[in-house]
Amino acid sequence: MQTDHQTTHDALEDPRNRDILIYVNGELKPRDEAKVSVYDSGFLLGDGMWEGLRLYDGVWAFFDEHMDRFFDSCKAVSLDVGLDRAGIFEALEMTRRANGMQTDVHCRLMLTRGVKVRPFQHPSLSRSGPTLVIILEHSKPVDRMAGPGIQLATVPQVRGLPMSQDPKYNSHSKLNCVIACLQAEQAGADEALMLDPHGFVNTTNACNFFIVRRGEVWTSTGDYCMNGVTRGKVIELCRRDGIPVFEKNFSLYETYGAEEAFLTGTFGAQTPVASIDGKPVGDGSRPVTRRIRELYKAEVAAYVAARR
Repeated sequence: MQTDHQTTHDALEDPRNRDILIYVNGELKPRDEAKVSVYDSGFLLGDGMWEGLRLYDGVWAFFDEHMDRFFDSCKAVSLDVGLDRAGIFEALEMTRRANGMQTDVHCRLMLTRGVKVRPFQHPSLSRSGPTLVIILEHSKPVDRMAGPGIQLATVPQVRGLPMSQDPKYNSHSKLNCVIACLQAEQAGADEALMLDPHGFVNTTNACNFFIVRRGEVWTSTGDYCMNGVTRGKVIELCRRDGIPVFEKNFSLYETYGAEEAFLTGTFGAQTPVASIDGKPVGDGSRPVTRRIRELYKAEVAAYVAARR
């Protein structure tokens, strides 16, 4: 299997990450000693929720929006967080301070239903409370705007209906997306473009997906994808700046004819797409994507300045 693909989570190597301290249920553990039980619900069943956050100049960007999604998801699956928002914030800060981190930091906040008394499915077997883990890494994304962008391949794996497993959950159960990622890799691409159950273009296996057609920005309806915080910010910024933006159904036919395409996510912000199913996207100039990226950087800077 090929291993030289790009990903939307490629970061510059940082040796400091070998010695990070990781938060595990209120304690800080060296990376090699940070462990959870093999009886943990997350390990046994993927029963948990997670959130990705970015740290800019000592400020957790768009913290409230991330916590809205996190707490809504936990409530929807009857998962007791064990802390309120202030408690989560303090746990993040405790971990940040212990690692001496200030900026260009990515956080993986993970909560599971906790350790089970027996290795079976029923939630009632998790009786000792939730497991909370926070991993912070020095993490500066590779600048994709300077290069050709990433390659996508449309895959047979789709994002499912809400009554099977609602794609809006940022759950530990990511096998659906992992399968899509493998299919894309086997097709020689960097990431998978996934359709919704009706055949409309939806999302990738790791990020939200946008196209630009004749100056208009299009993204999916949001019914079958993770409603990402960065996705929402891009839509908001387009509306504020007068860039026509639409959440709508569209097909591969319209996608192949786009002048630009990009992905959004907390880690990479906006990542340009070079090709889809071997078809080049536009001429590489990406004026709308570049404008949105400028608007997003300014939004992050304003958010950070208001909270320092």
